[in-house]
Amino acid sequence: MTNSEDAKAAAARGANAVGFIFWPSSPRFVEPDLARSIVASLPPSIAAVGVFVNQPAAHINDVAARVGLRAVQLHGDESEAFAEEISRPVIKSIALKDGIIPDVERWPKGITLLVDAHDPARRGGTGTTVDWTVAADLARHRRVILAGGLTPENVADAITRVRPYGIDVSSGVERSPGVKDHDRLMALFDAIQLSTR
Repeated sequence: MTNSEDAKAAAARGANAVGFIFWPSSPRFVEPDLARSIVASLPPSIAAVGVFVNQPAAHINDVAARVGLRAVQLHGDESEAFAEEISRPVIKSIALKDGIIPDVERWPKGITLLVDAHDPARRGGTGTTVDWTVAADLARHRRVILAGGLTPENVADAITRVRPYGIDVSSGVERSPGVKDHDRLMALFDAIQLSTR
């Protein structure tokens, strides 16, 4: 999220979390002070999650405290020891490359895994779909958030096939990087509701 209108629209349509990217190299980067004001405009039931890529733990903890993040998503090459330095619950992004799951057993069960497409340069938000069969196998054993190429057109099928703990959608509901298309947001949540009936 990069503005309060989009965040409020997502919350009104049923999102229980909104994400903010604090990695300066992302086209969706948001300054912490702006993110804090967006979080303040949302109902307290909406969790704020911050995305970081290979940034110092002290910086991550500082931003998490300033913004009021409920969780931190590590989307780089961070280690399990590094994750222990984070003061908020951790979501660790793992990239599926050529349909192969990386070694996830090294991550403690308390860490939620986010399954995304492999892109070492952009680190997510690419619109590339992951292998749902592989993701479903992992979701049977771990708490998994499914990302990667989810759209209003395919999200119901993805949820039915993978049965994830949650989903993470970005480019699939955007007009441009960081700017949401509210019609596509509505269509996404309509599809989610149909898939969970």
